Amino acid sequence: MWKLILEGLFAGFAGLIFIRPSQPLPKASIERGKKVYNTYCLACHQADGSGMQRMNPTLVKTSYVLGDKKKLITIILKGLQGGEVEIDGDTFHNPMPAHDFLKDQEIADVLSYVRNSFGNKASAVTVAEVKSERMKIK
Repeated sequence: MWKLILEGLFAGFAGLIFIRPSQPLPKASIERGKKVYNTYCLACHQADGSGMQRMNPTLVKTSYVLGDKKKLITIILKGLQGGEVEIDGDTFHNPMPAHDFLKDQEIADVLSYVRNSFGNKASAVTVAEVKSERMKIK
């Protein structure tokens, strides 16, 4: 009986011992994401991610960027239309067009880049997450 208890405890601790720390973001993904950002996002959100007051929101440490990845993916796929948008207490008026023409990998890369640039530190966006959200929108 003691042997079974000890084996059970060891099995339980073994899972704790082998927990991996969070994976660093792949450098290639960040580099690809920066290229996508420079091509499609920079004009409105600026090189430093600060946006334009009352027009285009900042990407620096906002709840939109650091929060729910699904919401962020949906913004890329559908855009933001229709009047004012409030983000963390600031109001913005410039509509954002949908970027649904971007490939899933490009969206994952650019969002991972944004979530880990401009002072942001958040988990990467995966291609699987983008595919899932794209399917929900269709």
